[in-house]
Amino acid sequence: MLMTEAYDEGVVTEVIRPAAILPEDAARAVLVELAVRDVRGGGDWHATPTLWRRYDRPWDGVDQPGSAQLIGSMQVAYGTPTRYTITVYRCTITRFGQQYGWSVQTLCNEALSYGNLSLDTCPRADLAPTPKPFRMPTGPILPS
Repeated sequence: MLMTEAYDEGVVTEVIRPAAILPEDAARAVLVELAVRDVRGGGDWHATPTLWRRYDRPWDGVDQPGSAQLIGSMQVAYGTPTRYTITVYRCTITRFGQQYGWSVQTLCNEALSYGNLSLDTCPRADLAPTPKPFRMPTGPILPS
């Protein structure tokens, strides 16, 4: 599904910078709500440990979306930067999602709201400066 999104001219993809970090309590609440709202059980979310997808309706079958249309997806990483947190680092809205008024902000806000957060209020990753490149010492190396 990601390849079709990548080649769709109507797709909007935004890298979340700095990445949004769901603290442990919020992460648990979001995961519970996404599970309750699973597309295979009458909801509109399909969540895996790397990708949360929002559909316009529940799936027709257990393993097939059928007539359900993908609105957008959020790329996430579980257990980073700390063990029980979740990092949200990219969001994609399909052409279908755009036609129905969805944006990166609205999709992220819906998912994050399950943890009482929004994209604006969610803690962000620390952007540390890149380390200096390693340089070999000049001169003779003496044994210690």
